[in-house]
Amino acid sequence: MRSSSLHGTSSIRELNSISHGRNFKSSFYDSSKHPFARAIPSLSFKSCHFCVRCAVSFRPCIDIHKGKVKQIVGSTLRDSKEDGSTLVTNFESDKSAAEFANLYKKDGLKGGHVIMLGADPLSQAAAIEALRAYPGGLQVGGGINLDNCLSYIDEGASHVIVTSYVFNNGQMDLERLKGLVNVIGKQRLVLDLSCRKKEDKYAIVTDRWQKFSDVYLDEEVLNFLARFADEFLVHGVDVEGKKLGIDKDLVALLGKHSPIPVTYAGGVTVMDDLETIKAAGKGRVDITVGSALDIFGGNLAYSDVVAWHENNRRGIN
Repeated sequence: MRSSSLHGTSSIRELNSISHGRNFKSSFYDSSKHPFARAIPSLSFKSCHFCVRCAVSFRPCIDIHKGKVKQIVGSTLRDSKEDGSTLVTNFESDKSAAEFANLYKKDGLKGGHVIMLGADPLSQAAAIEALRAYPGGLQVGGGINLDNCLSYIDEGASHVIVTSYVFNNGQMDLERLKGLVNVIGKQRLVLDLSCRKKEDKYAIVTDRWQKFSDVYLDEEVLNFLARFADEFLVHGVDVEGKKLGIDKDLVALLGKHSPIPVTYAGGVTVMDDLETIKAAGKGRVDITVGSALDIFGGNLAYSDVVAWHENNRRGIN
């Protein structure tokens, strides 16, 4: 994408014209549907690209399905199959979510993601147990909305992670985003911008990664959304949980254009993948590793990843 200026009186509507002919027929850009968009100060690349720390961290995860810690191929999750017949599970642990939280606390790993892969009471209870075990050290996502977001903060979450509530029915809902920020503040909100390739662009996907939104990840979108969030979380859905290697192009996009901390997940298999992400992301993209770790049944030693993380952190101290 060529550099574009958004100085002066440019409104969100004008993003359509500076996208050099690409298709952006989206509610995200239609300020006539969202009066709030017209009230947002004009964007400036110069002001948005503030300093992002250049040290890569390992962000651990706790994925919960029906109360159990599991590693699942996320693209196989479907609400319509309650019997789980289409679900591809890589691993199910006999340890509780709280036990994993205590492990991450012991190892000094902050900013990990507790993801509820379903809104069932067992998963909610397990997530809350994890948050209570490591107060302030974990973020939580899965079914977060305006009504329940503050309750998870009260239970100990440092941030809440939101996707489908904001990207509602395949479109950006700025009123919902504004409501979340008003309740918990920008500093406690993580936007999950997990995406899949569509026509050689990365479209944000929602509803358990089954539905394409009409919002595509690029420089303008990342700069705009950074005004409302403290961090981004981005799963490369096409490779997530499949141990197929990372989506290097996606990592490079995030490293080049995200003005706030961003974490990439998807496809990490060996230690070299961590270095590849570090290089492709210009030292600005943190990493989540799931199914590949030995604590989740994989071959990649969790202890090696923690040591790698600590070595990176020492590099900026």
